[in-house]
Amino acid sequence: MAFSTALNARLKCATPILQAPMAGGGDTPDLVAAVCAAGGFGFVGAAYLQPAQIAEVCRAVRQRTRGPYGINLFAHMPAPRPDDVAAALACVTPYFDELGLPPPSVPDQPHPDFGAQLEAVSQSDASAFSFTFGQMPAAAMQSLKARGIFVLGTATTVDEAIALAHDGVDAVIAQGAEAGGHRGTFAASFDAAMVGTMALVPQVVDAIRVPVVASGGIMDGRGIAAALALGASGVQLGTAFLTCDEAGVPEAYKRTILAASETDTIITRAFSGRPARGIGNRFMEEVGAAAADAILPFPWQNALTRPLRRAAATAQRAEFLSLWAGQGMRLARRQSTAELMRHLIDDCDAALRHLSRHVR
Repeated sequence: MAFSTALNARLKCATPILQAPMAGGGDTPDLVAAVCAAGGFGFVGAAYLQPAQIAEVCRAVRQRTRGPYGINLFAHMPAPRPDDVAAALACVTPYFDELGLPPPSVPDQPHPDFGAQLEAVSQSDASAFSFTFGQMPAAAMQSLKARGIFVLGTATTVDEAIALAHDGVDAVIAQGAEAGGHRGTFAASFDAAMVGTMALVPQVVDAIRVPVVASGGIMDGRGIAAALALGASGVQLGTAFLTCDEAGVPEAYKRTILAASETDTIITRAFSGRPARGIGNRFMEEVGAAAADAILPFPWQNALTRPLRRAAATAQRAEFLSLWAGQGMRLARRQSTAELMRHLIDDCDAALRHLSRHVR
């Protein structure tokens, strides 16, 4: 029996299980649609997509499901081009050479135009929009809400959650330190915002009145039950979906997750210029040990390393991939999305029943 909260009632899906957006190819249309078909809520990670690509992905999702789905972008963050990129170019050149790539360069435009991306989101048939890395401009919030789109913002501290609620979001995603990928921190230092999911979620729940979605280290039904016990109205899982058949990451990435343990992740700026949790590999360790000026700020470092990551994916070279993953990797399984969703729902129901019978 599927569990339910007010959140999934508002999202018009059977269960409050959200598939985390995984920009860069992890969340294929097949994955998003399969999550929706199994009663969850799928998200397209569109942060690196041009507007035309967003429209195309949305069409692909709609061809596969009639259910509601969402789109995610990074909050608008103006980032002027660094004056000196020589050290960063020198740092990554040996890796480009090893993969037989042309010499690295820093593009003039490291990221798609945010305004154009947002317009593409507004023109899609997505019913929800989530964002991370900051706050949305007031005009953008008003435009999204006027179209009836359910808006979720990402917070890593209570103060960030309060700021997002004040801005008018419909729900807050509380991202604990265990989460894989980029930290959503925007109003504190990254070190100060490394708050675990179990500590963060109940404090956010007590501080705001909109629904809270727990994110970070949740991999199975027990984790979902725990999040609900903490007061969350839903959960967001990313790493658990990366080893599903429909996920778009390279096979080398999936194998690395399945062989990894909870102690194998590190926080790194090496690939993108912004702190992110991933499975440690050669590139993270070597570039992470380089001088500070050898890593450009986000999104410039991300643009610089993109050709390397693409070539590594083709060659199945895990040592050059950004292996974003959370700390619950021992719980990862190779399975279809439908199987994962069934296990999540059944195991959460079992955990809740166990608590009701045995806890007095």
